[in-house]
Amino acid sequence: MLPIDAAAHSSRWRRRHPLEKAVLGLGLTVLAVCLPPWPGAPLVAGATLAVLLGPARVPVRQLWRAFRLPLGFCVTGAVPLLFRVGGPGGEGGAAGLVSLDPGGPVHAGELLLRTSAASLGLLLFAFTTPVSDVVPRLVRAGVPPAVVDVALVTYRMSFLLLDSVSRVRQAQAARLGHTSRAAQWRSLAGLGATAFVRAFDRAARLQSGLAGRGYDGTLRVLVPDTSVSSRFLAATAALLTGVAALTLVLEGLVR
Repeated sequence: MLPIDAAAHSSRWRRRHPLEKAVLGLGLTVLAVCLPPWPGAPLVAGATLAVLLGPARVPVRQLWRAFRLPLGFCVTGAVPLLFRVGGPGGEGGAAGLVSLDPGGPVHAGELLLRTSAASLGLLLFAFTTPVSDVVPRLVRAGVPPAVVDVALVTYRMSFLLLDSVSRVRQAQAARLGHTSRAAQWRSLAGLGATAFVRAFDRAARLQSGLAGRGYDGTLRVLVPDTSVSSRFLAATAALLTGVAALTLVLEGLVR
């Protein structure tokens, strides 16, 4: 199990209805995208961090480890905005194929603020809501049961496959399979072949097990019976409204 999934299963908000956490996390994400990047994105990021580290009690180290990957994508997407292709280049006005864009730093900073704040909103939902609590409820939202079943099986098989890959790598390392570059390539090829064979073997065993249990096209999963809290939704609406209003007020003062 991935660390973020383990954190979601042990979250303080695990027993809350996924709809409550979806409204909060996705609402903050929408605000990060729709509000002006300054001062909207910093306010959204601050509110999200306050919820993550406060009521949700997500450890700082786990949050940083999970946030590093989307932050890297955010930075990678912002860097190209610093440059432009063609046209006059640099302060001297000399033409060049690639040159710095005078307005690039502003656009890159705005994009970085928006995407970082939006990523924190999604992490809020991910750190508090296990996938196994969300996917079975999608049937009530109109998603075809076959799609939900495939998603559940894929989710389960992914962890089994990752566990198999980890065990094979440990076995290869114990047998000096990573001592040289040639040995590493041989180990990598063997790892791929072993993972491929084990994946098909597990799929065949899963199909046989389902057939032996009278599988009729629907995977019946026990979903915890939780009710939607009106107080939580009211507090969420107040938070989202407050962040949006404060952003508009501060933007007016800056102008």
